[in-house]
Amino acid sequence: MPDTKKVKPAAAGKRTSKDEGALRNAIARKAYEIYEERGKEHGKDFEHWLEAEATIKAKMKKIK
Repeated sequence: MPDTKKVKPAAAGKRTSKDEGALRNAIARKAYEIYEERGKEHGKDFEHWLEAEATIKAKMKKIK
């Protein structure tokens, strides 16, 4: 007898690898923007990334 289990659709709100890539790109662009706005100060890339990540995710939250 064939297996008749139903395949569950992806969970709502679950990100795909394509979505993850788009998110990373948006954060990278914002981090670079912050880097430029702050006078291209070196050694602050992690701080810029975290700030950009928080900014992008906050914008995404408002959209939902």
